[in-house]
Amino acid sequence: QVQLEESGGGLVQAGGSLRLSCIASGRAFSSYAMGWFRQAPGKERVFVGRISWSGGSAYYADSVKGRFTISRDNAKNTVSLQMNSLKPEDTAVYYCAASGRGGYYKEGDYDYWGQGTQVTVSS
Repeated sequence: QVQLEESGGGLVQAGGSLRLSCIASGRAFSSYAMGWFRQAPGKERVFVGRISWSGGSAYYADSVKGRFTISRDNAKNTVSLQMNSLKPEDTAVYYCAASGRGGYYKEGDYDYWGQGTQVTVSS
C-alpha cells in the first residue's frame, strides 16, 4: 500500500513557474514508476508525464514537453514536477500516481493516486 500526497499548487501568472511535490508513504517507493496527470474543469483527467523507478528516464505529453520536468528522490520518497512557462491552459488539478507495473500514459496502469493539488494560471 502506498499513500500519496501532493503539494505546491497555487495561483501563478502566465509565463511563471511552479514546482509540485508528491510525497509517498508506505513500502518500496523506489520500485514504482511515478506519473503525473491533470484534470481541467469539465474535462477528463489526462497524462502529463512519468518517471521510471530509478529516475533514469522520463516521458512527457506533447503539450508539456520542454516546459515540464519530472524528478524523483527515492531516499526521500518524493517525486516533483517542475513547471515552467506556464500557460492558462495548464490550469487543472494535478495528481501524482504510482505504478507497480511500469505504467506510462494510461490511468489504468497506476495503482495508487493522490488527492490532487490545484494549479491556476492567470492570463
